[in-house]
Amino acid sequence: MRARTRGTRGAIGAALLVAASAMLVAVPAMSASAHNSVVSTTPAEGEVVTEQPGTVSLTTNDALLDLGTGAALLVRGPDGLAYGDGCAVIDGATASSAVELGEAGTYTVIWQVVSTDGHPISGEWTFDWQPADGVALGTGTDAPACGGDATSTAEPGGDASDAADGADAEASGSTDLLWLGAGALVAVAAGVVTWLVVRRRG
Repeated sequence: MRARTRGTRGAIGAALLVAASAMLVAVPAMSASAHNSVVSTTPAEGEVVTEQPGTVSLTTNDALLDLGTGAALLVRGPDGLAYGDGCAVIDGATASSAVELGEAGTYTVIWQVVSTDGHPISGEWTFDWQPADGVALGTGTDAPACGGDATSTAEPGGDASDAADGADAEASGSTDLLWLGAGALVAVAAGVVTWLVVRRRG
């Protein structure tokens, strides 16, 4: 009888261990599955800039991966030329690139960075350049050192908020699947425990 009781308790303990292990696996995986989302940009979307900004930057909610390649902030002017080299410098959650703007007009920043989960994310935002009198203007180029890949991977018409929404939606889908898997394991463990208790009473 004691041996049977010990066996039942051992089986219940094993079932509970399975359930706990499922949760421990699911929670870190859910965190790892989420792409970075955009927190802010400089200049901001639609901002009117009157002095040379010196740099453009993008900040996300988590650290970015600095792989040496795969990150770019390409600033394209109203003349279709690129201003600055387009190469991004990664510092924690922020990517930045030096720039000197040219003629007045709407500028588009086409960006691509590598999220903390290893996936590249991309998008674009615009701002208006209305240089004050006496501000020195930069010269554009049709062959920037970096940013060619960013131009091709950013979705047409996409912006920083669109990319963030898409990343969040994908992360949400992955999270739902993980929760479903963990829930199934917990349900199985609960069923085993219930069966053992009923069997013991019988």
